[in-house]
Amino acid sequence: MTLYLISALIVFVFSGLLAMAGLGAAFLFVPFFYYLGVPLAEATPTALLLNAVSLSFAAITYWRARLINWRVGLPVGVMAVILSPLGARLTPQVDKNLLLGMFAAFLVFAGFMMLFFKPKPRDHEMNRAVEVSAGAGVGSVAGFLGGLLGVGGGNFIVPVLNWLGLDAKVAAGTTALVVVFSSFSGFLGHATLGGIDPLFVGINAVMAAIGSLVGAQLMKTKISSSQLKMMIGILLWLIAAKMIFDLVK
Repeated sequence: MTLYLISALIVFVFSGLLAMAGLGAAFLFVPFFYYLGVPLAEATPTALLLNAVSLSFAAITYWRARLINWRVGLPVGVMAVILSPLGARLTPQVDKNLLLGMFAAFLVFAGFMMLFFKPKPRDHEMNRAVEVSAGAGVGSVAGFLGGLLGVGGGNFIVPVLNWLGLDAKVAAGTTALVVVFSSFSGFLGHATLGGIDPLFVGINAVMAAIGSLVGAQLMKTKISSSQLKMMIGILLWLIAAKMIFDLVK
């Protein structure tokens, strides 16, 4: 029961915080669940499902505001959905320490993106062929690694979409929609392997939904997005440092 209470609180708080930043929180949930004693085989699919639940609300908001570029998002989404289950099914075959090392590296990258990445739209849009090929490429990488590590892949997708010339808000909206489907696809890939606690998943899915709704409401106030991203970036680096320390000691 203690595990359920602590995990529910973590999911509620960080779903709200990341919803305010326009991101899913799977890359935080996996290490938190793992350090609470949840096996990686259960922590990873649970985080992916929570990602899909929380970002569904963000995607609906972006869609209503016409901030989703379907032309660019479609090839990204198709490849991410196809490759995410493959990554998920390979998770049990990868050595646990290697998996944790890869996840720590991803946290370092995600923290860097939070702290230092500043979107700079291109002066002109790329042609359709380049958009499709670049979208399919990033969708494949993000989908596979997202399924393998249980992170959704949004941190890989956003900078590429911005590089393709999308406005920062449109890049965020398009990514949110893609990650909903890639995360759910990855979850299904893990779910077929079994070993998931339905009660643990159900409680945290509800808390993710509530947290996202609260975060979306708070975002309407004067909370600084830059300060929020700085706090999250530092937190990611602290978690990565803890994981690296545990691996090398």
